[in-house]
Amino acid sequence: MSAAVFWLIAAVVFGIFEVMSLDFVLIMLAAGALAGAGAAALGAPFIVQAGAAGAVAVLGIFALRPVALRHLKSGPTALTGVDALVGKRVTVLEEVTADSGRVKLAGEIWSAQLEEAWDPLAAGSTGTVVEIRGATAIIRPY
Repeated sequence: MSAAVFWLIAAVVFGIFEVMSLDFVLIMLAAGALAGAGAAALGAPFIVQAGAAGAVAVLGIFALRPVALRHLKSGPTALTGVDALVGKRVTVLEEVTADSGRVKLAGEIWSAQLEEAWDPLAAGSTGTVVEIRGATAIIRPY
């Protein structure tokens, strides 16, 4: 077997292990192995093949890997649970004061309290959730 075939086998093995790790190191080693295979196919001596493989792998690890990791870990963060309710609009079912009240929030009936320094909200009015404390929605007028 020629050296190019060994380099290609190494690239495939690194690629397979990269799929399992998603660390972006082994894929850079696979790219280096492909560079070594290219050098071997051109008839370069082993030292040139190894140098090409090492240079491409090191360049990939230090130049491309940080960018790839940043893209992998970035993206929109999805708010879930009560965090997703902050900012939602509510309809007042029973008058809401600083101490008590009932609102319809996301299709469910919640106990509610007004945020400090607001006049009571009458039934039928709307408000906005500013915080969730336990099972109580803290709201302000819309």
